[in-house]
Amino acid sequence: MTSAVLDTSALLAMLLVEPGGARVQKVITDASMSTINLGETVGLLTRQGFDLPAIRRLLDALPFDRVLFDEDQAYAAGLLLPLTRPAGLSLGDRACLALAAKLGVPALTADRAWSSVATAVGVDVQLIR
Repeated sequence: MTSAVLDTSALLAMLLVEPGGARVQKVITDASMSTINLGETVGLLTRQGFDLPAIRRLLDALPFDRVLFDEDQAYAAGLLLPLTRPAGLSLGDRACLALAAKLGVPALTADRAWSSVATAVGVDVQLIR
């Protein structure tokens, strides 16, 4: 059972041993992540100099649930745009929030801007640092 949904920033904090990463490590086995955020993670690791085989080894070994970004999730994330626009949230951010809302669990992020929209979107946003 999923206890939290991970944002890209949360997963990267754990992978890159940044502040807040230990908090993510504690919930990783019971966490979920949208495949949109997984794609963002791959992109940011690529920018850090990791190649595909290294990224696969790193991410495939992690025990979190990957949730496909399907049509229902696309609509849910899209409907969040007016509520999240003032905080400048991206599609990936909204995908994470939409999944957390669907599953009824907290969203873990390092992005402080999410706190300003948490009540409006009806998601328990927990900052990892």
